Amino acid sequence: MKPETPAELAADLMFLLNQATYALATDMSAGLTHLGVSTRDYCVLLTAQTGELTQKELGDLCSLDKTTMVVTIDGLERAGLAVRQPSSTDRRARIVQVTDKGRDLVKEAREIVDGIYAGILDELPARERSVFVDSLVRLVGAGGRLAEPSHVGPAIRRRGTRSVN
Repeated sequence: MKPETPAELAADLMFLLNQATYALATDMSAGLTHLGVSTRDYCVLLTAQTGELTQKELGDLCSLDKTTMVVTIDGLERAGLAVRQPSSTDRRARIVQVTDKGRDLVKEAREIVDGIYAGILDELPARERSVFVDSLVRLVGAGGRLAEPSHVGPAIRRRGTRSVN
């Protein structure tokens, strides 16, 4: 937080969480750049390794809309990091599987991410680290107050104005 941050903002939960998210995302982006993946790519690959997940399930877990998910998986497939396989239970669904190359990349990326996390958590006294992380897990985990938006409907898409030549 910048030293000139007004006191009202320094105590505002939304401001604090937003600032933390922005700073962490920037650090992770910079850390993963040399691997040729984005934080979104990393999230999708890491999450896809947890089980047989469809594109939709994976998108939901990574908070990605359908279009962004398709574009992301297309890129991961082109890079040889993931493949789509037909689901054995739903012929319309595709399971996203991480390739050996993708697993190797996740392992390397995980070391970078763990280093970033450690650097951040090292800012807190040892006795506060687990309390901080446990509290966040409780707030955003299943059933937590911040697990998902409680009052926000689906995004409204509006058509842009068209110019006539």
